[in-house]
Amino acid sequence: MLDPLVVGVVVFVLAAFVGFEVITKVPPTLHTPLMSGSNAISGISLVGALVATGIENDALASTLAVVAVAAATVNVVGGFLVTDRMLGMFRRPRKNDGETR
Repeated sequence: MLDPLVVGVVVFVLAAFVGFEVITKVPPTLHTPLMSGSNAISGISLVGALVATGIENDALASTLAVVAVAAATVNVVGGFLVTDRMLGMFRRPRKNDGETR
């Protein structure tokens, strides 16, 4: 059997390689939808951090889990705000009476 640390390192290296390849191959017009998808994946990490917070009774593990929850929350909220701002750049400007062109 493989050591769980070795399996974790292999998964991390493969994920980094696949992520780098995906990001470098995406055309600029698809960056905004890709960012939205990335924000959804960050939401999954937020759920994982919440689960990790409840599993361990160790003080260090709980502290790290709370930090992970805070970092994932900042990533998700910031990512969606940036995506919303980018999508707002493609909206048509409104006239003074509130109608769109």
